[in-house]
Amino acid sequence: MALPGRELPGVVTALYGAGVTYLFHLRSWHYVIVAITLFVLSASTYYLFRFKDIRQVAAECGIMVFGILYVPLLLGYLVMLRSGHLGVQWIFLMMFIVMSGDSAAYYVGSMLGRRKLYPAVSPNKSIEGALGGIAGSLVGSLLFRAIFFPQLGIPLCIAAAVVVGIFGQVGDLFESLLKRSCGVKDSGNIIPGHGGVLDRLDSIIFAAPVIWYFSTLL
Repeated sequence: MALPGRELPGVVTALYGAGVTYLFHLRSWHYVIVAITLFVLSASTYYLFRFKDIRQVAAECGIMVFGILYVPLLLGYLVMLRSGHLGVQWIFLMMFIVMSGDSAAYYVGSMLGRRKLYPAVSPNKSIEGALGGIAGSLVGSLLFRAIFFPQLGIPLCIAAAVVVGIFGQVGDLFESLLKRSCGVKDSGNIIPGHGGVLDRLDSIIFAAPVIWYFSTLL
């Protein structure tokens, strides 16, 4: 639910963000950069003439612009990944890495977790769980390669598992940081018991650009 005074900016940002993600279908950074530039200029002009409390302008404008950069921009990499060579395999590889890492981190952390990873942001996460998550990502990556993605070399598969696994955990922590900063427990209530859609996508948001660069550059 949008906070009072943020209803219109929230709706506009969501719709515009969906448009930015669609532009990735065109596989041209030029269109994406133009769209984000226009949004920054429009948001700045809006708050220049419509602010209610001048002390809150920087924070409110920053939230609106970040709303475009965080979810639409980063998830746009999935669109490019899907349309690239072996795109389906790369996407499912990323999913295997993230999901196997999440599951391993939970079980290892529950059984062996002693040292807190980042208590100010996520008090239930442990260093042992984080390391277990990386190990789980590695196992999931190698398993997926063996069954569905034999074209992928083992060294690249291992490297992708470690790097994507780490960034997936960073994405999870960052989303927890955002929730604590906003003073909320869940990012939404559309999916009961799961904390909201963003809670399901937080790791994927950070993993998407990483796996795209692996598929493109390596």
